[in-house]
Amino acid sequence: MINKAKISDAQVIYQLITIWAKKNRLLGRSLTYIYENIRDFWVCREHGKIIGCCALHSVGWEGLAEVKSLAVVAKDQKKGVGKGLVKKCLTEAKALGFKKVFALTFVPDFFIKMGFSGLDKKDLPHKIWHDCMDCVYFPDCNEEAVIISV
Repeated sequence: MINKAKISDAQVIYQLITIWAKKNRLLGRSLTYIYENIRDFWVCREHGKIIGCCALHSVGWEGLAEVKSLAVVAKDQKKGVGKGLVKKCLTEAKALGFKKVFALTFVPDFFIKMGFSGLDKKDLPHKIWHDCMDCVYFPDCNEEAVIISV
């Protein structure tokens, strides 16, 4: 079952993201970041335990939002959990009036299969200068940008 995250979910979200960040599959997030942005997060629970998370984050006034921090417990991958989380984010984005949603990802094929298209990161100037300047991978980032209209 996919629901909006609660403040009590922050520690588990942090642990899940950290597992994949240590494997260089996604960017790590601090626990403080998760607490400060808990409203952005969706979680998938199975038998009361969080098995996946994803966030939808507004990046500015251009009708653009970002899907970020998509993580699913290894044993629960390939079961549609990630797809379900991204779909929730896209539905929320549309309801909020966003026109497009992008992601920066080390796994672009996942998003391409969901209808996203490749995008040159240079076409996301506000994103690059806002978040990316403080990233440990800047300026040699291997993430790829993908985008979809909602």
